[in-house]
Amino acid sequence: MEQKKQPAEFKFDDKPHVMVVEARYYDDVADHLLTGAKAVLDRAGVSYEVYTVPGALEIPVAILYAVKSLDFDAVRRRFDGYVALGAVIKGATRHDQVVGDVSTQGLQTLALQNTLAIGDGILTVDTMEQALERADPARLDRGGAAAEACLKMVTMKQHFRLIPKRRWVGR
Repeated sequence: MEQKKQPAEFKFDDKPHVMVVEARYYDDVADHLLTGAKAVLDRAGVSYEVYTVPGALEIPVAILYAVKSLDFDAVRRRFDGYVALGAVIKGATRHDQVVGDVSTQGLQTLALQNTLAIGDGILTVDTMEQALERADPARLDRGGAAAEACLKMVTMKQHFRLIPKRRWVGR
């Protein structure tokens, strides 16, 4: 079993705004993942919005919607990073492999093609017990780890000046 590490500390040029997308296919697992992610984001003092989708396949699509929405509404607040949370549990068929592979590839493609800071917290496991162990903030806290990965990538984007200056005006 892995050891839980010390929480990361973040210093930002500008406090980021993060989109958290959670798949609610397994509610207990989703609750744990979201709790862990929110704790990291709150500790870092960043703002965030949580969006819910039915399953892991819809997570990359929701992120793409947020990115593309800026083409239609330039005044809307842009997200500086994205946290993807969900679980894919092995079943009797290969469906879990397809969902896990397509979701992960979708996130990677989005990150590479759109220069996005994405923390991948989509669990791919054999059993519900494994999912709960990995999702539980008191145990392996993969939701928190995904939020930390997102914030580390936001920091890197800021370092390379890949995040535009704020022009958002609240409505």
